[in-house]
Amino acid sequence: MTYQDKKIYLYHRASIRNYRIRCPDRIVKFSGGVARGIDRPIRRMTIMLKSLRALADPTRLRIMALLERDELSVHELQQISRLGQSRISTHLGLLQEAGLVHSRREGKRTFYRLNPLADSMAREFFPLAIRAARELPEYEADQLNLKRILALRHDQAKLLFDQVAGRFDRRYGPGRSWQAVGQLLLRVLPPLVIADLGSGEGLISELLARRARKVIAVDNSEKIVVFGAAKARKNGLKNLEFRLGDLEAPPIEPASVDLVILSQALHHARNPARAIASSHGILRAGGQIMILDLLQHSFAQARELYGDTWQGFAEGDLHRWLEAAGFKKIEISVVAREEQPPHFQTVLAAGEK
Repeated sequence: MTYQDKKIYLYHRASIRNYRIRCPDRIVKFSGGVARGIDRPIRRMTIMLKSLRALADPTRLRIMALLERDELSVHELQQISRLGQSRISTHLGLLQEAGLVHSRREGKRTFYRLNPLADSMAREFFPLAIRAARELPEYEADQLNLKRILALRHDQAKLLFDQVAGRFDRRYGPGRSWQAVGQLLLRVLPPLVIADLGSGEGLISELLARRARKVIAVDNSEKIVVFGAAKARKNGLKNLEFRLGDLEAPPIEPASVDLVILSQALHHARNPARAIASSHGILRAGGQIMILDLLQHSFAQARELYGDTWQGFAEGDLHRWLEAAGFKKIEISVVAREEQPPHFQTVLAAGEK
């Protein structure tokens, strides 16, 4: 190597040691001839791939759409989506690992929300994920259930009742039973005109008639109507009237009743939405509908064993039908769970005209 070549070589070594290349997409520092630093295009590509991988599953898209509205716990996500706890937790973990979801602890519960501190590249995927979630068949039901869960969260009286109900029969107490409490609550019932649609032989109708101004029991079986009417006469219940008719077109004058009850009857209807709409028609302004029925289940034998037309109902479907019929102040919640298989759950839905 000539003297001139050696001089040029040493000059370039000194330049490389301290020189920094700057451009909008790259910052690289050379030290001792080795490039060290972060390559921005590669970093952006990594974030993009992680986000796409995390959002490649429809369930995770559903969760993203729910967390856009408000922070939610795993239990609340369960109630909304009807998915298992472990499945939801797994998906939340993957979203959190990708930096799309943030969590915080509050007592024994953990709440999740879309990550407000996510990388700007990751945040670009938020609206895309929401848009994709809207194309999923579960989206509408998820949003209705989300609305219901958020309303329940703010309903402190409902939360207190659930806590009391959960403790009620945990310990034995002489004379303490749901039958006795039911009689107590019946005494505070105002004198209403009540329609018991799909009444069967009228067990609920008989109880209500002891306090109501009038009860109209409607059933589509002529034998049951004859039996129920005879029993009402025998018990001296002059304000209990049985009528032969269908849930979807009850033989009751429009705007003539204060309360419509559908107790374990809606799953026998051919068209539940039409039955709910008909209930709205016979209610006075300010009147209420109360539906007690099975939560959607997978016990297929119910059709043969009990003659059920529907295998219960999803809360989202009930909410949608009530809303479409014109009901306001809709409340839907699971009020009972059977301990024995097939573990039927009872859902209570209410609305006001």
